[in-house]
Amino acid sequence: MIIGVGVDMIEIRRVVRACERGHFLEKIFTEREIAQMDKRMRRAASDFAGKEAVVKALGTGFAGIEAREIEILRAESDAPYIELHGKAAEKAEELGIRDWKISITNTKELVTAFVVASI
Repeated sequence: MIIGVGVDMIEIRRVVRACERGHFLEKIFTEREIAQMDKRMRRAASDFAGKEAVVKALGTGFAGIEAREIEILRAESDAPYIELHGKAAEKAEELGIRDWKISITNTKELVTAFVVASI
């Protein structure tokens, strides 16, 4: 049963510019996410869109949830997956969410992330 869906689209260059200021990276992304970016700041835009889509699926936005409590990671196949921590994990548990699906696609200028949260 689907509990929530979320989608976000963002301009890649806006996130890349923000990442040039180190504070943004450290405020938004975990060490594991930054390590997986491996200096590919376009990946930061994908991950940020994923985080936005997750909070939309939770129905909360970032109210009371820190961006670093949502990790957008990659499997060996490079497929994205979601790990939640802190308040984000608590909200998902409260809603009964046990499974997350995420799809991320991009063009030269835009990235879109789509998330489905289900029981």
